[in-house]
Amino acid sequence: MFGNRISHAHNVTKRRWNLNLQTVHAMVNGAARRIRACTSCIRSGKVQKVA
Repeated sequence: MFGNRISHAHNVTKRRWNLNLQTVHAMVNGAARRIRACTSCIRSGKVQKVA
């Protein structure tokens, strides 16, 4: 996601919101792998973590 960084003097420069990636142990095709997944995917249950 992109946007603008606006200073107190209203100077406008480009900025970027980066994804919050975490390394997790997850099941990928039936095997346990270490992957980098965003926190919104981990919380929503899209990533099946290894117990």
